[in-house]
Amino acid sequence: MDKIQLKLLEEVSGLHEVPEGAYSIRVNGQIHGKNSSENIEIVKKENEPGIDIYIKPGTKNESMHIPVILSQTGIKELVYNDFHIGEDCDVTIVAGCGIHNGGSEDSEHSGIHSFYVAKNARIKYVEKHYGQGDGNGKNIMNPKTHVELAENAYMEMETAQIKGVDSTKRSTTAILSKNATLVVNEKIMTHGNQFAETEFEVDLNGEGSGAHVVSRSVARDNSSQKFLSCINGNSRCSGHTECDAIIMDRATVIAVPEIKAVDPEASLIHEAAIGKIAGEQLIKLMTLGLTEKEAEEEIINGFLR
Repeated sequence: MDKIQLKLLEEVSGLHEVPEGAYSIRVNGQIHGKNSSENIEIVKKENEPGIDIYIKPGTKNESMHIPVILSQTGIKELVYNDFHIGEDCDVTIVAGCGIHNGGSEDSEHSGIHSFYVAKNARIKYVEKHYGQGDGNGKNIMNPKTHVELAENAYMEMETAQIKGVDSTKRSTTAILSKNATLVVNEKIMTHGNQFAETEFEVDLNGEGSGAHVVSRSVARDNSSQKFLSCINGNSRCSGHTECDAIIMDRATVIAVPEIKAVDPEASLIHEAAIGKIAGEQLIKLMTLGLTEKEAEEEIINGFLR
């Protein structure tokens, strides 16, 4: 990989080189490198772009990386990745997409990820989106994620989009069985004329299941954001959805948290808060020697941490 591609790889996955263990690295629409481990098998799909990942039951304390890099303008791709996580696993999956667009054509990556998490398994999924480039073409990412959690399964999702993505529409759906738990932490910052929309729909079908969906975002300049979240309590369950946003300049933020209970034992909560940076926070930091701009950045970094 060249310097630009290595920079993108570091930004979205924290890697400085090809990792050990299980990984699949996709560069400019093709698989650049792929490796399976003893407990994690990665198989290239035959009839469509993407991979199938099979994690053996009982696999513990292992991780895999599946970053995507686009460094050529005008590439538009749709990739399908299916994850089959066996019983009693405890694994971490690091994904993400980085785009460098130095041309006049739009570059777009859309990934459709499906997770099938077996009984008593635990999974942490980390996904970061990042864009850069000095061309006129846009960086576009439209991920879709579908999650099915079996009895007593646990999944934690950390998603971040902090810089350089002109347009994104993220859609996540989840179906939870008995005593399954889903935790989602989303962080987004938009600037310029960027647009970001995220949509979550969680079905709490199993008794004792629970979901905690939290989005934190900052909208600057002329950018716009939209947050849609629906938690369906279909059993004795607990659910919480929350959207906190800082709005600046001429930006627009729409938050639509929704909860629906069809079982009298469902316990559901929704929250939404949109506002500017508090003046007293700025003043406090400026008395410590920071400029107003430096104080704003410090508050934003803490908010999105």
